[in-house]
Amino acid sequence: MRHLLDQAAEWQRIGTRFAMATVIRAEGSSPHGVGASMLVSEDGRVVGSVSGGCVEAAVCAAAEGVLAGGPPVGERYGVDDGDAFAVGLTCGGTIDVFVREVGPEISMARLAESVATGEPVALATAVAAGATAGTGIVVGRDWTAGGLGDAALDRAAADAVRSMLARGVSGLVSLGEEGAGAAAVGAEGLGPGCVPECELMVQSYADPPRLLIFGAAEFARPLARFGALLGHRVTLCDARPAFADPQRFPGAHEVVVDRPDRWLAARADRVGPTTAICVLTHDARFDVPLLELALRGPAAYIGAMGSRRTHEDRLDRLREAGLSEAELARLRSPIGLDLGGYGPEETALSVVAEIVALRRGGSGLPLTDCDGPVHRA
Repeated sequence: MRHLLDQAAEWQRIGTRFAMATVIRAEGSSPHGVGASMLVSEDGRVVGSVSGGCVEAAVCAAAEGVLAGGPPVGERYGVDDGDAFAVGLTCGGTIDVFVREVGPEISMARLAESVATGEPVALATAVAAGATAGTGIVVGRDWTAGGLGDAALDRAAADAVRSMLARGVSGLVSLGEEGAGAAAVGAEGLGPGCVPECELMVQSYADPPRLLIFGAAEFARPLARFGALLGHRVTLCDARPAFADPQRFPGAHEVVVDRPDRWLAARADRVGPTTAICVLTHDARFDVPLLELALRGPAAYIGAMGSRRTHEDRLDRLREAGLSEAELARLRSPIGLDLGGYGPEETALSVVAEIVALRRGGSGLPLTDCDGPVHRA
């Protein structure tokens, strides 16, 4: 999808009108997932794909109708797998495709530039029938461009989109009165209020945050599960094959058997400003070389399990390894917030709570003791 943005930006630059067709729902063995898009220019050029070729001609016809002055349209294509050559998708499955013209109010150049520089950014398009259909808003970390025709709706959309951006996911989100009851798979809901009803297709250009767990301890099981629920890409690494069993960690996307420091050193490209590293090995032989690498890298959160006595011993060893006090200050140990909990699940809860608090700028205090808005900008 990302390569389409440069083409869209170029067409806007030279004044070529174009329509964008986007898969907003996909079921069964559909060839492309939600967010796949295709551009159709006013002179008939096509870039991208929504189905791998099965229904592109029909989508082009719909795009031509939109560019000829018609309203945005939604089309459904699909057949049962048992009759896959009858109509539509030859591979079976079902896709819903929304087609609209992209006007100059949506700056594709700014969207493309943000993607090129690695800034998390999303394009949200109103896809439900009504006055807002086809309007769009581009949402960055602390800015928006374009709009949906209503200031309250724009604010609600920006909040919802940033929540999805933080997890690197794309999909449908319902706003307004129907938002509280949105039950579609993959949809998110915002409660009723003074926001007009609207359904948005959000295309996120951000990788999901990573959670790297080192040490296949019992505490790692709920931590992997909670991390995945919060939208992280979870990797668990342990040097002991008997413990690093994927069946023990169904919440993890990846379970590997390797020495933690060696694995991290070989995969430094997986660590970035949205990465959280949790060291649960509780063994200085593994902890110290691993933390020496982690604390010198760009990870946003680095926590290590252990008592305060273990923590002090670990700091002494890391100082001997040459780490500065500034680097050591990044280490969160003992790991987690003080919830007073016991056991693997409550401990894991305290860890993910600390990760969220750090990412969102939260204090970790009870909201009762805090002033100001409940949800920070």
